[in-house]
Amino acid sequence: MARVRGEGSRAGAVRKPTEFWYDVPGTESDLILDEQHEAEDNDAEDISTSAHAKFEQFREYREYARLAAWQLPLLSKLAKPFEPPTAEEPLRFRYTTYMGETHPAENKVVVEFSPRDLPLTEPQQLKLKKLLGVRYNPETEIAKISCEQYEHQAQNKRYLGDLVDKLIVQAKDTTDTFEDIPLDTRHHKFKPKIRFPVEWRMSEERRKFIDETREKSLLLDQSKTEEGSLIDGKKLIEESFAAREKQLAKERQQQQQRTPLPAFAGRGGAKGRPGARF
Repeated sequence: MARVRGEGSRAGAVRKPTEFWYDVPGTESDLILDEQHEAEDNDAEDISTSAHAKFEQFREYREYARLAAWQLPLLSKLAKPFEPPTAEEPLRFRYTTYMGETHPAENKVVVEFSPRDLPLTEPQQLKLKKLLGVRYNPETEIAKISCEQYEHQAQNKRYLGDLVDKLIVQAKDTTDTFEDIPLDTRHHKFKPKIRFPVEWRMSEERRKFIDETREKSLLLDQSKTEEGSLIDGKKLIEESFAAREKQLAKERQQQQQRTPLPAFAGRGGAKGRPGARF
């Protein structure tokens, strides 16, 4: 009993200054720690990571909604009327921008132009078309060249501009006009455009002819109805179905008459069979 009492009182005993682990009062370790009290979980009432991501998405939606409500109407003051490109601007550059993110394809630049818009003669335009090759569309007469080998859009645009200048210089070169080489258009597949026939278009004469034809057909049906010679398709179909049902019923009745009824043995007949019990 003395040993048990000593062990129980040892837990509540105060450390003496002579002990090895005794700390000087006033230090950080001079705190009252309750070993029986568990540490509070600060994240117990927090939501999951996916819920945080969902809230972040809602915040982004609300931010864009505020921009649309308050900032976009102010952009109408900066609107300018459309002005078509002049003859001095034959090149049309197209860019791709991904809003709010960085994409590896956003550095791509495409230039489009028509050889007939350039200051070239007919033979020079034909030579330019042959130099363009598969980048020339013979149906729309527009050439399309793209570049994405550089990191920035400005670099790709500069490269395309220099390339078009080189093509124009080569087209104006009279050393070889490529007259003996035909224009190759095998790379382009011409798709036939189906148009509504002109003969089928509704005109006043066509409408008048249709009305007269319908009126004649209506008068003919009325005369046949009065004579009793008009054929009623619905009535003929109903009569055909009724005749078929009548024929099937007659065949079923004849089959029942031909089939003999089974003979059921009475009490006396069953008595003579072996193993019969009553």
